[in-house]
Amino acid sequence: MKFPLVLGVSARHAHLSREHMDILFGEGSELHPKKMIGQPGQFASEEQIKLVTAKGEMKLRIIGPLRPETQIELALTDARKMGLEAPIRNSGDIKGSAGGRLIGPAGEFELQEGIIIAARHIHLYPETAAKYGLKDGDIVDLQTNGERALTLHNVLVRAGEKHADEVHIDTDEANACNLDSGVMVDVVFNK
Repeated sequence: MKFPLVLGVSARHAHLSREHMDILFGEGSELHPKKMIGQPGQFASEEQIKLVTAKGEMKLRIIGPLRPETQIELALTDARKMGLEAPIRNSGDIKGSAGGRLIGPAGEFELQEGIIIAARHIHLYPETAAKYGLKDGDIVDLQTNGERALTLHNVLVRAGEKHADEVHIDTDEANACNLDSGVMVDVVFNK
């Protein structure tokens, strides 16, 4: 069985906790939306921070709103450039992951863990998941089209009220397929 879903390419970014927002931007500071993104209530903020390791530094845009825990999401190419052994993980699974120094306009600190390469996944409205007999936690495949068409396996389904229909892959995966945000890909599964 298969159905089409819009692709969202996720570039490197940061999610900050309230505690770390206060350190990096000052007590009580707030994020300022620059652009709304595909998932309900989420936005790319005006604010950016710097990730620094022994191998170099890179800027990261902060995705809001604030979260309970700080998490940095990189592509594998980014992690290698920074000399990090960041694990491929589902969002929120940061225990034992890589760390690095985070610098903002008001302060800096050493993040002990929280740097991951986000596993590819799809977000589904509850109605869409029900329509296709899928549920939160299922694993599906993605088929891309075009000159560099690929099938991506082991794609996590994230379904629920806080999700909107969209595929999320990182910049490395999108470049391998020669695709950009906004194109349609096929979700493939057995039911």
